Amino acid sequence: MARTLYGIVAVCPDLGIGKNGNLPWHPVRLSNEFKHFRKMTSTPSMPGKKNVVIMGRKTWFSIPEKNRPLNDRINIVLSRECKTPPAGAHHLAPDFSSALRLVDTELADQADKVWVIGGSSIYKELMEYPGTKRLFVTRIQKQFDCDTFLPEISLDNYRLLSEFQGVPKELQEEHGIQYRFEVYESIQQ
Repeated sequence: MARTLYGIVAVCPDLGIGKNGNLPWHPVRLSNEFKHFRKMTSTPSMPGKKNVVIMGRKTWFSIPEKNRPLNDRINIVLSRECKTPPAGAHHLAPDFSSALRLVDTELADQADKVWVIGGSSIYKELMEYPGTKRLFVTRIQKQFDCDTFLPEISLDNYRLLSEFQGVPKELQEEHGIQYRFEVYESIQQ
């Protein structure tokens, strides 16, 4: 059975996801949004297994060192430059396809859901990858200055779900910043 792939991201209205290696709203910390990210990426659907988080090298190093690796998840870093996994990372892969092969072979007995958590080029690979995908998008309602962006979510390829279990539908607000959680599912071609 083909695996469903997941992506999770918080975006500004212009699809900005980062600025200078940080979240665009840095140093403001959206604690409830972060809890949502942690709950979604670390809760496996099968007892005894762990979810996998796949991220690029820059995303890995944007995580504060004290929080690396992300707890209760198998951390895979993608890099064509690194020869060994960065300190704390569980695995290193040269590209997205290699990471998925690693999950389906060496990690098959322990891996459950596979989550892409950044950056931009890896989100693009996920979104174009064949098969079923779900994108968990936090729509930040305020524009911040950004230098890194999420590729456009094409409504020819994805549909916005009206609800998804465990994802609040109500408008959220922290530190005067409003946001809404959305879930998109790929449309089978």
